[in-house]
Amino acid sequence: MISKKLSDQSPKVISLGCRLNTYESEIMRSHAHSAGLTNALIVNTCAVTKQAEQQGKQVLRRLRRKNPKAHIVATGCAVQLDPECYANMPEVNRVLGNENKMKAESFLPELNNAVLISDIMEVRETAEHLVEGFEGRTRAFVQVQQGCDHRCTFCIIPFARGNNRSVPIGRIAQEVRGLVESGYKEIVITGVDITDYGSDLPGLPTLGQMLRRILAAVPDLPRLRLSSLDPAEVDEDLFRLIADEPRLLPHFHISAQSGDDLILKRMKRRHLSADILSFCARIRALRPDAVFGADFIAGFPTETEAMAENTLRLINDAGITYLHVFPYSVRPGTPAAKMPQVDGKIIKARAARLRQKGEAALSAFLKTRIGTMSAVLMERSDMGRCEHFAPVHFDEPNETGAIVKAQLTMAKNQILMGKVIL
Repeated sequence: MISKKLSDQSPKVISLGCRLNTYESEIMRSHAHSAGLTNALIVNTCAVTKQAEQQGKQVLRRLRRKNPKAHIVATGCAVQLDPECYANMPEVNRVLGNENKMKAESFLPELNNAVLISDIMEVRETAEHLVEGFEGRTRAFVQVQQGCDHRCTFCIIPFARGNNRSVPIGRIAQEVRGLVESGYKEIVITGVDITDYGSDLPGLPTLGQMLRRILAAVPDLPRLRLSSLDPAEVDEDLFRLIADEPRLLPHFHISAQSGDDLILKRMKRRHLSADILSFCARIRALRPDAVFGADFIAGFPTETEAMAENTLRLINDAGITYLHVFPYSVRPGTPAAKMPQVDGKIIKARAARLRQKGEAALSAFLKTRIGTMSAVLMERSDMGRCEHFAPVHFDEPNETGAIVKAQLTMAKNQILMGKVIL
């Protein structure tokens, strides 16, 4: 394990939802440990769907049943949106909003039964932290921005995260350098809307410009991976970097949401299906081995069967391999909640069909990798992920955290099999 291990009595963090939550969880773990809150169980909740919110509450209740004397902290997006709900849960000892959870003083032991919630829409800067490691992980996440300035009609997250706030390039480089020196060989750039990076900073640096400077400042970084990209915001510098920087891994995840143009307009997205096709085609021309993932919402209000078919067609036409499928979930306070809703059974069926499409696409992609060579970052002694993020299993043990050169020999149950080449 590469990550910094505090002690067996360290606070435990259960991180739900996105990669940004994973990054923030390490900061909270460190804050709670430094404050002496060693018996803490911290739940970093998600609010992207109703199901995600329910999961957070279930985790809190289960933790209390199993740990009757623990100090349980509820925080994250679901808490930011409805702090009173979590403050009234008998299982919870402390409630922290998304801004408050990043502050060391929020974890002082004497603040028992505290409810600390700031107005997230008033926050203008992103707190800067230097993360030394990630417990139990072999890749490190680095936050480059927070919040979102856009208002998609289905999304409640801007009201949980606030507006766009970018981290200065020098601070990002300092954190990446420290993580590489600690032994991490892959950095994942994360945030709420990373393609909007820099729009609030002096000089308006773009995501591509920032990444180029990071890679130049940290030449020993072997691998850099990006989290979700908005196809309407990708800058020319990023396209140039994709073309000429092999350390930027050829795995690109798109915030697509639908393949039907009318639904995309009703979602208030800033792209159409043709833009996704163009985006994928342009990257493939620059990096022929590129592989794509995408988020899709099944059963958005007013979606007809023909519109759902358009999404399936887009997946084929764009050649999308990794699908993240979300059954549409009503978020009170969003414009989509007031639109004509699709029947729940239909939503479930469409989500299942999308997942089946994703499974077939991934199986087909993995077959194309058989017989090729790959560099695999070992997540544990017998399992790692290649440049394209596909899981690779090995019969022989390897060093966790190392990058091994492997020949991919077969694919089985959505997993590649690999043989180390010395």
